[in-house]
Amino acid sequence: MKLRVQLQCKNLHEYLKELSPEILDRLYNHPATCLAVYRELPPLAKNYVMRMLFLDQPLPQAAVALWVKKDSEKDHDQCVSVLSGLRLWHSQQLQGGLQGNILNPVFKDNLRIALLGGGKSWADQGDSLGPDRHARDVESLDKYALERWEVVLHFMVGCPSAAVSQDLSQLLIQAGLMRTEAGDAPCITSAGFQFLLLDTASQLWYFTLQYLNTAQTRGMDLVEILSFLFQLSFSTLGRDYSVEGMSESLLTFLQHLREFGLVFQRKRKSRRYYPTRLAITLSAGVSANSSSTAMGATPGTGDSGFIVVETNYRLYAYTNSELQIALVALFSECLYRFPNVVVAQVTRESVQQAIANGITAQQILHFLRTRAHPVMLKQNPVLPPTITDQIRLWELERDRLQFSEGVLYNQFLSQADFEVLRDRAQGLGCLVWQNVAHRVIVVSPQGHGEVKRFWKRQKSHT
Repeated sequence: MKLRVQLQCKNLHEYLKELSPEILDRLYNHPATCLAVYRELPPLAKNYVMRMLFLDQPLPQAAVALWVKKDSEKDHDQCVSVLSGLRLWHSQQLQGGLQGNILNPVFKDNLRIALLGGGKSWADQGDSLGPDRHARDVESLDKYALERWEVVLHFMVGCPSAAVSQDLSQLLIQAGLMRTEAGDAPCITSAGFQFLLLDTASQLWYFTLQYLNTAQTRGMDLVEILSFLFQLSFSTLGRDYSVEGMSESLLTFLQHLREFGLVFQRKRKSRRYYPTRLAITLSAGVSANSSSTAMGATPGTGDSGFIVVETNYRLYAYTNSELQIALVALFSECLYRFPNVVVAQVTRESVQQAIANGITAQQILHFLRTRAHPVMLKQNPVLPPTITDQIRLWELERDRLQFSEGVLYNQFLSQADFEVLRDRAQGLGCLVWQNVAHRVIVVSPQGHGEVKRFWKRQKSHT
């Protein structure tokens, strides 16, 4: 059974299509944005853009339709939908009443600049600051980026040593990846558990989308920070860049990127920064090109298959990754830990605690299958049926009862009094439960006030 995807991880074009026309038109004033959008277009749509890039007059739609064979009309319609949705071309009426298409003039001019050169420098390189005494090479930047991102993931699974800023903690809660109750520390949700199963590139893109959705409420200019993200994607790995000329909003955004591991900045007040590989591959979103990066598909693990599950509910995790050990501990009880293996027990209490936190039985089983040791992969089925059936039963067992808060009314002096109050509660739609034989009713807390006032009036009249 395939895991049902709950997270809507949009790619770059799906996200841009949801922006208002005004924001899109402002975005296309930046050559880096135009080149990033063009880079992610389908091949046929790229061909259309190139054919029209140096035309100043609209082309008849009938002429554009002739660019493809009749058996490829579906691909043509899909390209038209993509280009229109991104406002890359517009419909325009020609002389004689025919309909034509023309490239968005702002997009066209700035894409020309991006492809042919010219215009202002996209980023201020650090040459003006002189040589960096604390320069970072590519290897150290890759290590730094993964360490910073893993802090976020460790915080999500509740590692005591992982600490993040209040802004980042609040963003995780707003994104639905974690939840918190009064006085309690944030804990992971069902969506957050599934988020941890994604590859690094998809995690970062989804997280960035959540950040962008809250940018305007933070007082940031969405166009400014989006343009900066696109500029980062064309940076040179291992090259330093200057912060000179950045607005206060961008400097704040840079500090958030630093916390995510997208840029390296030695100090908060440092005048230079280094984009990491995570930032350079970010704007591809969740396209096919970004699903596997040089950073590795799953952060913190050198191997994808490391779990062995026995029919006695004993689980062995052959890994040194603190993150993967913490993930295993979300639904099992750790018994022993050795240098290269952790022994845990899957119990009714541990599974039901995970379910209480919003993690489903299907997600637990998906986690075990996708990280099964090569020895287990030789079995059919991969997981013992005893384990899969019992975990599902523990989930169903917890769902058998539904709890509702209520206020109890009892000790009625007569059947008539009981029926009058019950009928009133039913009429208000707040009756939760009744027992006629014992003259007991339960009403919801929301309707308790009205029912109580009614009962006082009723007693005063009798």
